[in-house]
Amino acid sequence: MGLTQHFSAYSQWRRSVSANLLSLRDWLTTNELSDAQTELRLQQLQERLREDKLIVAFVAEFSRGKSELINAIFFGDYGGRVLPSAAGRTTMCPTELLYDAGQPNAIALLPIETRSTHASVAEFKRFPDEWRNVALDTASVEAMQSALARVSEKKRVSQEEAIKLGFSIETEDEEGATPEEGSKPEEGLKPGVDGLVEIPCWRHALINFPHPLLKQGLVILDTPGLNAIGAEPELTLSQLPSAHAILFILAADTGVTQSDLAVWRDHVNGARARRKGCIAVLNKVDGLWDGIRTDAEIEDEIVRQVHDTADILKLDPAYVFPVSAQKGLLAKISHDAALLAKSRLPALEQALTEELIPAKQDIVCDNIESEADDLVLRARTLLQTRQHGIADQLAELTELRGKNQGVIEYMMRKVKVEKEEFERGLQRYYAVRSVFSQLTNSLYAYLGMDALREETRRTRDVMQQATFSKQLREAMKDFFRRVRENLSKSSGEIGEITKMMEAMCERFAVEHGMKLSPPPPFSLLGYEKEIAQLETGFNAHFDTLFNMVTYAKQSLTQRFFETVATQVRTIFETVNRDVDHWLRTVMSPLETQVREYQLQLKRRLESIKRIYQATGTLEDRVRELEQMQAALETQLAQLGGISGSLQETLHSEVKETAQAAA
Repeated sequence: MGLTQHFSAYSQWRRSVSANLLSLRDWLTTNELSDAQTELRLQQLQERLREDKLIVAFVAEFSRGKSELINAIFFGDYGGRVLPSAAGRTTMCPTELLYDAGQPNAIALLPIETRSTHASVAEFKRFPDEWRNVALDTASVEAMQSALARVSEKKRVSQEEAIKLGFSIETEDEEGATPEEGSKPEEGLKPGVDGLVEIPCWRHALINFPHPLLKQGLVILDTPGLNAIGAEPELTLSQLPSAHAILFILAADTGVTQSDLAVWRDHVNGARARRKGCIAVLNKVDGLWDGIRTDAEIEDEIVRQVHDTADILKLDPAYVFPVSAQKGLLAKISHDAALLAKSRLPALEQALTEELIPAKQDIVCDNIESEADDLVLRARTLLQTRQHGIADQLAELTELRGKNQGVIEYMMRKVKVEKEEFERGLQRYYAVRSVFSQLTNSLYAYLGMDALREETRRTRDVMQQATFSKQLREAMKDFFRRVRENLSKSSGEIGEITKMMEAMCERFAVEHGMKLSPPPPFSLLGYEKEIAQLETGFNAHFDTLFNMVTYAKQSLTQRFFETVATQVRTIFETVNRDVDHWLRTVMSPLETQVREYQLQLKRRLESIKRIYQATGTLEDRVRELEQMQAALETQLAQLGGISGSLQETLHSEVKETAQAAA
């Protein structure tokens, strides 16, 4: 099964999971087992599935055939090159190919001048009026090629303007600053004889294109060469680390050059917390088809280049794929199966299929499963609580058969005593809620967005007032130190909340027989690792003597805040959302059980009162409770069936989903 079919199967799997979640929601609502919190959580799961994206990034220095490879893999069925592909630089700015049904087929181009602001590309995505739109006629390959050529537009500006926009200028060695040991300054733009330098017209491009794979959630990130990557640190610090797979393209005729190695070390391998998902592509192997060497000699040469490349990149040779993107594209256009096999493109597509889809499926499965299991557990616990309450009532009413009024009065007094004891216990519950609220406020004092905004403002003020490079470096390092401290203090508050709720759940379980699970654990370790990874990227791209000397204070401050600080804010927004969700998850089961226990006590008391007033209703009430008990057993069985169906769908292989769909 090829990449297209496998991705289609993955999309079908997501739809099946979504249908299972919808069945769970409808069943919970019908059986009065849902509440506002449950509705919200199920809605968030549905949105997460609907908005799920698979991001594949293509990274290379210029003239490595990157755009041609994208054409060959994804657009071979269109009868021609969709993305511009020619000798020299064709990708001048980061380009995202995606599909949003709510938007017209068009190219959105963000002017390069927006780099002079303090806003990141992610922030500009919220303001469509800042982008220049070019209509995309998908009915004509020629029209698409003409429109997409806009992405490659360049212009010549003064060196001062280029530096202001974040580009570095190539200078003679003796004129430049001596780089810090272990660091290497990025290659600069070379001025022409007129002193002007050539820069891209656009900072970022978004191509909304109705390709079948893009419609199903694939996002292709096409990146420029080393110069432009270095000028847009957001790529290295945010976009590349978030990609599910990175294809690093090299040219077979040049091997791994120094600039290739710099891109790999600084922007690919060093930008990711995990090595999995990094694939090296040795392109242009058709250059070895010279008609002189035998097939065996060509194969030996390719194997040697693969191992040499793997050694230099410190990568498993199994993750280095020799291909001819140009011949692969030609083979797809001309439907030449022999040429396609010779291009070796199918092997790369198969690797993408086997690496990308299952890894992404595992991530989605784990996220959905943990949430769904918790919701099912809550519903099952609530049904079991009702079952336990009905069993108690049946036992009490069965004992009343043939008993006199005195015994019934005793039973009424007994239930009233239980009710009074529970109400005294409620005072502790309300006290816990008060402490819970205080601890929550304390947690958000460290973790909340207001605290981060204040820290960001303080850092910006210090950097703007700094007069020496050392002060700038200390301000930026201090920013990370304070962020780490806030996360550490937040972990302490989360621990206090967890201990308090564990004690409360245990107490109510012992004193009132409630079925309460301990609160789910929550850790900030993952977010701390993201901050640490971001700081590592910061140290590599900002905290160098070369940067301190090369860039003016204002420019360096701007670059820091439009990349690093923006990324920290994104992490904190995610943390706040997840913590808010966890806090509701911690308190909600106890609140639900308290309400249910109060309701059961009220029903028991009313039942005995009715029997006291008219003893003839005893048998009717017993039959009614027996029917309720049978209905609860049916509900538990139905819940088990819905949960089992969801589990089966979640853990089904994408291949099986595709076969079932066929």
